[in-house]
Amino acid sequence: MLESIIDQSKILERISAGEELTFQDGVDLLEHDNLHVLGMTANSLRQKYVGDQVTFTSSSYVNYTNVCAASCQICAFYRKEGDDDSYTLTPEQIEKRVTTAKSMGATEIHIVGGFHPKLSLDYYESMMKIIKTNHPTLKIKAFTAAEIFFFSKITKNSIKEILSRLKDAGLDSLPGGGAELFDPEIRSDIARGKCSGQEWLDTMEQAHNLGIKSNATMLYGHIEKPRHIVDHLIKIRDLQKKTNGFITLIPLKFSLENTELEKKNKLTQECSSVYDLKIIALSRIMLAGVLDNISVYWVADGKKLAQTALVFGGNDLVGTAFSEEVYRAAGKSTNSSIEDLVRLVKEIKRKPIQRDTFFRTLKTF
Repeated sequence: MLESIIDQSKILERISAGEELTFQDGVDLLEHDNLHVLGMTANSLRQKYVGDQVTFTSSSYVNYTNVCAASCQICAFYRKEGDDDSYTLTPEQIEKRVTTAKSMGATEIHIVGGFHPKLSLDYYESMMKIIKTNHPTLKIKAFTAAEIFFFSKITKNSIKEILSRLKDAGLDSLPGGGAELFDPEIRSDIARGKCSGQEWLDTMEQAHNLGIKSNATMLYGHIEKPRHIVDHLIKIRDLQKKTNGFITLIPLKFSLENTELEKKNKLTQECSSVYDLKIIALSRIMLAGVLDNISVYWVADGKKLAQTALVFGGNDLVGTAFSEEVYRAAGKSTNSSIEDLVRLVKEIKRKPIQRDTFFRTLKTF
């Protein structure tokens, strides 16, 4: 035990000195049990790169359809076409929801949906255009890299063509979803029907090259091994060094309820809070000096754990998440307000900052 703590401390000394950690370093840190030292190092790096500000945006989620051809084992949201509770919104219905969100103070609209096999590219362009025409100041963060890849496949257009047309129609940035975990060893067990990890990365690279910045995510707390987590972080790090196109990394805690993994008894409980904190801390440590923002998704973690994660390397709370449906389908509460998030930050003696999509300050509290 003492030897493992000493080895871990040596790794953390190297990262504190500005050295980039290796794959094996990351695995060793995640496998060892010295949470306190890991957290202190991550928090020190957070202070170094972003200071004491904790950011969030006023965001509203629109899930335009729950019809999905992928049927992922980790998802409680998707439905098959023809299911009684399946739905697809029209662009006009989406715009009405956006109007409501804007009246509530939203500055960002987050739009994602299932892989609907029958929607045309015109549908997605019309969605962007009607929002941008009626609400030109709102930022549209829409369509994961996995969705973009699916649009390309189903419409027979290149990924570059898809991205260019959506950008011209009003798309501002991409969310980070669909990344899950990149390693093919595990991806087929959690993301049936989605693009490969490399295809996700390639799609993001094309988006970044077109000037479309994006978030990145990492889904953890299901059936992964430490090597899958570290592999994912290193691939994010490598692409960020190449394009500088990622805005933030959002580690997403897997929510078990109503998923195939639960129904088939492949997993019986969600991961521990200790593991949550180790993932946040490791994300900060592995990406230090390359990607400054590590977001804590309170919708998945809960607000109290989110507070703790903010002293384990996190510096952002993502957003208010009005109308979020994906985690709600898996049994999570998704209601919050700017006032709630400000109070959460002030309770831990940090500085709450409302930001825009690109982490520019809109308001201090």
